[in-house]
Amino acid sequence: MTQSSDHFDQLYRANPDPWDYQSSAYERRKYDATLAALTRAHYDSALEAGCSIGVLSARLARRCNRLLALDFSDLAVAQAVKALAPFPHAQARRATLPDDWPVGGYDLIMLSEFIYYLTSDQISQTAKLVARDARDGAECVLVHWQGDTQTTLTPNAARDLFCAELAAHRGFETITHTTTGEYDHLTLSFDTVQA
Repeated sequence: MTQSSDHFDQLYRANPDPWDYQSSAYERRKYDATLAALTRAHYDSALEAGCSIGVLSARLARRCNRLLALDFSDLAVAQAVKALAPFPHAQARRATLPDDWPVGGYDLIMLSEFIYYLTSDQISQTAKLVARDARDGAECVLVHWQGDTQTTLTPNAARDLFCAELAAHRGFETITHTTTGEYDHLTLSFDTVQA
């Protein structure tokens, strides 16, 4: 990660919802559009990387048989656990990605406001893991802010690197979604696993 978990823990100590996920009109529009763009009404198994306090996670849990939501801030995960408490099939867990990526077969992999926090090497590793663990016909959703993120890579550069690395390991179709311009939103739909 380009920023440490201590950095994020400091943000969560100062404000339990530092990006106003629970009250921001931008976040609500983004979550509504993200969920509306999913191609299926329901998914068997989903993985959400960078779940923060679990606002999107709780909405995803309604659409999945199993959801694993991950974040590397203990303070964020504690809130996400509470957000997911009504959903026994969903859990939030602390993980530093890509190192702690949980092996599994996923129908939905949500990478919202996440990959631009990674280094180039970590983006490459994450792409390999997504290629390995996405089931046939699965979707990987990439959503990110178009403003200044104060990260080493811009959100679009991180997205392009991720997609290029992923394409080297797995075939996919790209579905581009119309947005307000505040954020970028792609759905990657996977073909069968390449030998």
